[in-house]
Amino acid sequence: MERIAVFPGTFDPITNGHLDIIERGLKIFDRLVVAVAENPGKSPLFTVEERVEMVRACVEGREGVEVESFNNLLVDYLRKRGIRIILRGLRVISDFEHEFQMALTNRKLAPEIETVFMMTGERFAYTKSSLIKEIYDLGGRIDCFVPPPVVRMFERKFGRRKG
Repeated sequence: MERIAVFPGTFDPITNGHLDIIERGLKIFDRLVVAVAENPGKSPLFTVEERVEMVRACVEGREGVEVESFNNLLVDYLRKRGIRIILRGLRVISDFEHEFQMALTNRKLAPEIETVFMMTGERFAYTKSSLIKEIYDLGGRIDCFVPPPVVRMFERKFGRRKG
């Protein structure tokens, strides 16, 4: 039986830390669906279409990875796809409380779905999408935090920054 997991997130933008989870997740699962959440409540910098394009560019050539968006409850999305595993990354201890609450809520809503947590590689523990957006906005370089397609997407959308 094929082992499939969904790695959900806003991915605004996708970071090297996210890619680390994807790479390592592929060692455990046969297929990984990167599910880009529309999540307009978070006021994303990039549209959902841009975020899907960005993620696809970053995982291009990686066998076993699929990218699509969703705009409903995560457990409903998984049920619709017939997938029973959620993969979530943890960077620092403060992530755990939020992720633990979400996992317990998802378990209450859909007991057949399990959440698997994976620690981000230590070299990415401090990387956070909101911090990357702030660095770019203030003229800093982001190429050490995100893959080249993300840098190009920022430059295409907002122009080049000093730095």
